[in-house]
Amino acid sequence: MNPSPRSWTASRLETLSVRGLRYAVRHWGAPEAPPLFLLHGWMDSSATFQFLVEALAGEWHVIAPDWRGYGASEWLGRPYWFPDYYADLDALLRHYSPERPVRLVGHSMGANIASIYAAARPQRVTQLAMLDFLGLKATAAQDAPGQLVQWLDAQTAPPELRAYADHAALARRLLAVNPRLTAERADFLARHVSHRLPDGRVGMACDPWHKVPSPMRYRIDDTLACWQRIVAPTLMLIADRGFVQERFGDASAQDDERAEYARRLACFADVATRTIVDAGHNVQHDQPEQVARALEDFLRRD
Repeated sequence: MNPSPRSWTASRLETLSVRGLRYAVRHWGAPEAPPLFLLHGWMDSSATFQFLVEALAGEWHVIAPDWRGYGASEWLGRPYWFPDYYADLDALLRHYSPERPVRLVGHSMGANIASIYAAARPQRVTQLAMLDFLGLKATAAQDAPGQLVQWLDAQTAPPELRAYADHAALARRLLAVNPRLTAERADFLARHVSHRLPDGRVGMACDPWHKVPSPMRYRIDDTLACWQRIVAPTLMLIADRGFVQERFGDASAQDDERAEYARRLACFADVATRTIVDAGHNVQHDQPEQVARALEDFLRRD
């Protein structure tokens, strides 16, 4: 006899207009509880935080948008301009917390957006937590022409995302690429971060245009100059098997990579780091209990 499926904490999805686009915003918890904004990463959506929400011990009003082009928010069907995410966040915070500064927790791309926003609007952010993100590797000037060519070529050959026969097939794929996932969590993600395609198959709920790389190269010095303006206390949650360690800090890292890790951390005026053990990049899937404990220890300082 199969065990009955788990009953997950219910969320509610709100739709509002943000800068002329239809935005979907997911809520967990009572509206009168302290607000906590969770910002998802690239090729993901707000439901990714379900396991983290389950692990939180305190009472929070969790507010998690689907970024433009993700989940149930409006998809452009054309290239995206990254600074729009900063302006979208600015509009969302004016809507949900017009008077009070906020706590921002971002994973990966969401941490990128949250940190640059905290630099641009330091008075609007009271605490910042970044989940397995410390910037991308720097690109060289000689890479610039190739990036532009790659972007131009993509305009004539729109990208596609992989499709799966059904939710079960997608769940099997998620388990194959992330051995730390449980079958229960893989099934949840397969059903809640996907959408049904016109032919009945299932795909990740992300506009394929997000797969097209930027025509502009990544300039780390610009990012570091922004991080130096952040005044909010900042928590870095770094997965021991995640992207930050792969790029800068694992046992095989070269001296220059370790120096770069230290240089980036030094940009933050008030920063604490915590390692999430036995976790890949998606720490909110792999070790939500560790993440929740570290976050709430940090957030309760306010």
